[in-house]
Amino acid sequence: MGGSRPERDGGAVDRALAAEARAVLAATRGWLRELHEEGVETLPRDAALAEVPPSPPDPLPPTAPAVGPEPVAVAQPRLEIPESGFGDPPSLESVREALGDCTRCRLSEGRTQIVFGDGNPDADLLFVGEGPGAEEDRRGLPFVGRAGELLTSMIEKGLEIPRSEVYICNIVKCRPPENRTPLADEASTCRRFLDGQIDAVRPRVIVALGKPATSLLLGREVAITRIRGTWQEYRGIPLMPTLHPAYVLRQYSPENRRNVWSDLKAALARARE
Repeated sequence: MGGSRPERDGGAVDRALAAEARAVLAATRGWLRELHEEGVETLPRDAALAEVPPSPPDPLPPTAPAVGPEPVAVAQPRLEIPESGFGDPPSLESVREALGDCTRCRLSEGRTQIVFGDGNPDADLLFVGEGPGAEEDRRGLPFVGRAGELLTSMIEKGLEIPRSEVYICNIVKCRPPENRTPLADEASTCRRFLDGQIDAVRPRVIVALGKPATSLLLGREVAITRIRGTWQEYRGIPLMPTLHPAYVLRQYSPENRRNVWSDLKAALARARE
């Protein structure tokens, strides 16, 4: 009789480990499905190991290595932005013309086409992501893959406004290889054109989608699960950081859906003040 308790306890531990393993496998399968649909065929070994999302994610990790669809390599000191040279006032057409058939950084070597931006040139809400994926690179429009479909649903079904009434763009305008996070010099090269788009649209609120976009705009590395939902500022414009739609697809939970819904409602309410 005295030996039966350790056996029962051991069985409970085994069941708990098995349940955790199943959860991790389910999260990994979802991650791999998303990469496959985005056109990623191979990953460097280190990147593949580093980017498998934990399950369940720790909402307040002690050192916050970054949950989200991306590791961050874009944080840098905030710089004063020089005069844009895009006209007074600037226009999206003048920014696009200045961008041209850009070969200013290495990302131009692997792109199909430039993905500039899409939406209302006078939008009150401007959404910023990190960079185009495979479907965006193919079609030349931002956020039209699986993550884009979710973002569109959030805007049209959640906020009850047409997607065409907001403006959507990315930090970089060319697809990074294998959908990796833009490097600091790549983001810096495109920053002038992102700022030109913001100056041309003059939104009342910016919504930063995910950790890389938020980190670049704030000039420091952030943990998106900690900072999301808290008002920030970029060049005098209120900025709302929220989870990237791709992260919500990978970690599809009622809590994550509620969090993004709350962030977008707050952004829309602020834009309408």
